[in-house]
Amino acid sequence: MESDNIKDVVSGVLVVDKPIGLTSHDVVQIIRRGTGIRRAGHTGTLDPRASGVLVILIGPAVRLSEYVSASDKRYQATIHLGASTDTYDSEGTVTSSAPVEGITEEHFNEILQQFIGEIEQVPPPYSAVKVKGRRAYDMAREGEEVELMPRKINVYSLEVLEWAPPEVVIDVYCSSGTYVRSLANDLGKALGTGAHLIGLRRTKSGRFTLRDAVPLRRLQEAFTAGNWYRSLIPAAEALADWPMVELDADQVELIRHGHRVPADPEAKGLARGVSEQGDLVALMEVDEATREWQPRKVFFQT
Repeated sequence: MESDNIKDVVSGVLVVDKPIGLTSHDVVQIIRRGTGIRRAGHTGTLDPRASGVLVILIGPAVRLSEYVSASDKRYQATIHLGASTDTYDSEGTVTSSAPVEGITEEHFNEILQQFIGEIEQVPPPYSAVKVKGRRAYDMAREGEEVELMPRKINVYSLEVLEWAPPEVVIDVYCSSGTYVRSLANDLGKALGTGAHLIGLRRTKSGRFTLRDAVPLRRLQEAFTAGNWYRSLIPAAEALADWPMVELDADQVELIRHGHRVPADPEAKGLARGVSEQGDLVALMEVDEATREWQPRKVFFQT
């Protein structure tokens, strides 16, 4: 039996391959029940109709959320050309349609290139974005006019994976906060045929890919067997693309109590402070004036 003391210090990342049909919150609840650890949260909502990489932070690692949530995402999106819907996906009502016979893969690719780079995107009316304190989807369901403001996003690359009109599968590599449903809808407008999203799979979230992900069913089996710890990734790896500073035992003590430690002359910005045992001790930032690491968030527990 696991003791409560052990549960208190468990900190890390579970990367789940979320199945279609569950909300991200549903998955968090399953993990809370399975691990017995109340402190758990996801780092970026994945729509119930979407599957794929969902990063769940466990224990003290939840304090990494603001940094991990801002990470880039990658999707495999299946788009249906020739019809637009009010929800921008297959759940909605068709609002317009047009033939797609004249659209070639070359023309589609030309239009696709217009959506690469820093662009302004309006979220879908049926989304969780808040307007004057209310969720846009609640307002839309009640028949209210939803006016959402465009927001800046970054689309790093778009690539056709499968061309089989009226369906096309594309790889979308983008910044956090990008709505692939809006991308599908905007693409349909630019083509003049209309389009909506019919399938979405997240293949990457931050540094974690499907290769790191455990199918939810297998994780549930591991909860029953009591060996789910094998799937837990150390918290320090959640920000593996950040510079790492190894701290000796004395420095760990200093950082734990909010004190600074010397930084290398070339060090800059933010870094992970990691103990000699590989545990995440703190997120630190260089003070340019004193050339010292200032702890910003301390994670280390005794």
